[in-house]
This record gives sequence, structure tokens and C-alpha cells, in this order.
Amino acid sequence: MYAVIKTGGKQYKVTEGDIIFVEKLGVEEGTTYTFDQVLAISGADGFKVGAPIIEGATVTANVVKNGKGKKIHVMTYKSKKNEKRHIGHRQPYTKLQIMAING
Repeated sequence: MYAVIKTGGKQYKVTEGDIIFVEKLGVEEGTTYTFDQVLAISGADGFKVGAPIIEGATVTANVVKNGKGKKIHVMTYKSKKNEKRHIGHRQPYTKLQIMAING
């Protein structure tokens, strides 16, 4: 059984027991989070697609960790002007473990 959920402007295909990294959610570690924007569910009773979401379907996940990704380095440079700038960025994320798919 799998489901397609939407969070942080992205879509994720998840099954029970999966560990996924999503855009940072405002929840603490060790709590449960419920996704109510379920776009599709496939299981023993067939495949259901929402328009755009399936009413009453939820996916429950356990928050494992909040953290930051690896640093990316951005360099801007203008030739012959002696102008350069170095910027670093670390994208925050939330690590989730999918516990149950209801729908």
C-alpha cells in the first residue's frame, strides 16, 4: 500500500515504514504529524485519485529529527570590476518516518 502526499510544494510517494526528508515543518522531535493533503492511495481495494485531494484520507508520520542539509556555496563574480561575493546556504529539513496510511 502506498500514498502520494503533498507538503512543502512537493509531492512524495510513501509507504508504511519509509523515512523521508521534507521541507521544515514547525513541529518538535518525537511528536506525530498528520498529512491531510493525500493526492492518491493505492491498496488492496484498488487505486483512488483525488480531485485534487482525497477527502478523509490521512497519512500519519513520526517526527524523527529537525536539522539542516549540507552547505551549498554560491559565488557571484563580475569580470573586470573586481567584484565578487561568496554566499553559503543550509536548507532546513524535517526527517519523518511514515507510521500509517488511512483512507
